[in-house]
Amino acid sequence: MKDFFYLIPISIALGLAGLGLFLWSLRNGQYEDLDGASERILYDDDNPLK
Repeated sequence: MKDFFYLIPISIALGLAGLGLFLWSLRNGQYEDLDGASERILYDDDNPLK
């Protein structure tokens, strides 16, 4: 029973840290171009090796 008094604040702190990192990534534009990476692989811009 004593363990719950340690685990509950730790889990709340980890949840708040995860939420904070998610909100930080939203503000920095990490999810702006979701189709770019999937379309970028289709273009062949590399020069062939000799």
